[in-house]
Amino acid sequence: MAGQLTTVPVLHGRLELAVAVRQALDATAPDCVAVELPETLEKLVLRGVARLPLLSVVSYRSAEGRPIYLPLEPADPFVEAIRWALERKVPVQLVDQDVDAYGRHAERLPDPYAVRRLGYPRYVELCAEALARGTPDPVDQGREETMAFHLRRLLALHERVLFVCGLAHARPVARLLAAPAPSSEPLRRVRREATLYHLAEASSRETLAEPAYLSLAFEEARRAGGAALDALDRLAEQVRLCQRARAAYHDSTGEEASVQALSVLFRFARNYALVEGRLAPDLYQLLTAARGAVDDNFAYEVYELATSWPHQSAEPGLPVLALSLEDLYENSRYLRFHRTQRTRRHRLLRLVRQRAKEKQPGEWRRSFKGEAICSYPPEDVVIEGYGDFLKKRAKGMLSAEQARTLPFTSSLLDGIDLRETLRNWHEGRLYVREARAVRGEVGAVVVIFDEDREGAERYPWTTTWQGEHEQESDMAFYATPLGEQMVGPGISRCEYGGFLLCYPPGRMFHVFEDPYFDRAESKPERLLLAAIDYSLEKLVLYVGPRPPRTLFRSLAERFGKRLVFIPLGDLSPVTLKQIRAFHVLDGHPVRAYAKRYLW
Repeated sequence: MAGQLTTVPVLHGRLELAVAVRQALDATAPDCVAVELPETLEKLVLRGVARLPLLSVVSYRSAEGRPIYLPLEPADPFVEAIRWALERKVPVQLVDQDVDAYGRHAERLPDPYAVRRLGYPRYVELCAEALARGTPDPVDQGREETMAFHLRRLLALHERVLFVCGLAHARPVARLLAAPAPSSEPLRRVRREATLYHLAEASSRETLAEPAYLSLAFEEARRAGGAALDALDRLAEQVRLCQRARAAYHDSTGEEASVQALSVLFRFARNYALVEGRLAPDLYQLLTAARGAVDDNFAYEVYELATSWPHQSAEPGLPVLALSLEDLYENSRYLRFHRTQRTRRHRLLRLVRQRAKEKQPGEWRRSFKGEAICSYPPEDVVIEGYGDFLKKRAKGMLSAEQARTLPFTSSLLDGIDLRETLRNWHEGRLYVREARAVRGEVGAVVVIFDEDREGAERYPWTTTWQGEHEQESDMAFYATPLGEQMVGPGISRCEYGGFLLCYPPGRMFHVFEDPYFDRAESKPERLLLAAIDYSLEKLVLYVGPRPPRTLFRSLAERFGKRLVFIPLGDLSPVTLKQIRAFHVLDGHPVRAYAKRYLW
């Protein structure tokens, strides 16, 4: 054989091996490229690869009539070999045999991410050792004979041939090439009825072997070449993905994903991957970690950015094919986001429900008038319920403070005090607990999430709302700007900095405009002054990151009231996060359709 053969063994659809193929092509500069794909599909495959970055799918039917799909995506090593050759006008040939009955193979091979640490040659060596212990598939013999036949012919015509094949076929094909050439051609199919399709945009979210964010990173690196390809790392891309998702999460919810939460996310994803025998987490594992470390909204932002393929066309020039995960893969795992109902590919299923979006950017914000605003009733129920919970907790704290423990004499009073009894067990006596009733009820509740000090003005919107019926309290609050963040037509999302609830309704007016409360030095102090003034009950509850100044306790006593403080850190951060965000509707008619945007 006149020519020199360079064999590059790979796995289908893996980023690290696509990089290895590109590096081998640049290093050897072959004058012919051979690829282990069915020779009968050559015309359609070359046409599909030439369309990249538009995504294509070759589809045909097996002898039993079962549809078979061959997606053509950028981060696949076979596709990259063909693409490199087409861009440089180097001859390329598909050399595999077209077979119908070829079962699934589940060889246990090292995670391809090991290429980043071990290097490509060592990785191939380890895979060859693992494959040598397996049982060969009889169908592979005919395929390998066909590949060897085509390679002999190409080596007779070209000086440098680069052959990209599956890891399982590299050694058998090499042995066939080293043996004497057979006297006749192997029997094989030479014609196949197949169709080339454009992959639908929705399908690209779940049917790519590598998620879109990795394919996009490979697209950028292959254009730059050299050092950019060497530096391409899926773990680094996952960090960039989560950083972009963090910014999108803040824009959509107004909340921050802390650095500590991201640290937990990556640590959990790494451990999850190791448990399943991988060195780097896949997208399923990354989404699971994102949901656990932050919440479903953040996981959805990760999903949206990770699976969005920007290279689309309204007129692709081909029939459009919509594929689902079940069309390509037998085994799937489900991941449901409780609020957003979204999923992705790599063993995920995409669900149907979609959140409505603006037809034009800024459309909802421009149409928001804010002249006759009102609240969203389901959120009113939640905030009133939480206010009742805080009132009960405050009374429970006072009751616990006033309780006393006594040695048992003749009555158990309110029950045995186990802690005190055990502490004094050496005395051989029982201790009982006597609870004392708390006089008065909680008439006003102040909850401060952010004191908004030092001129930050994160919460410039201040207002007072009247209860709409006897079951609602009056409410005064300061919050993020009205109409700045829109989630639907006439629906603005805001976030409390702090609020005051006072019952019964219909008595509280213009708290932030009333000059009587101008002695307050901050918005939280103004709300507390109003609570002391408007409360009809003896107890006033203040929840905040730190207790109010002693001045306010004295002031409350002068009005015959008692100030009760609960640290914000003593309450559930999950619940606080849920009640802190609220929605303002641009008039009562918006209530009729608001639920379509606030699920």
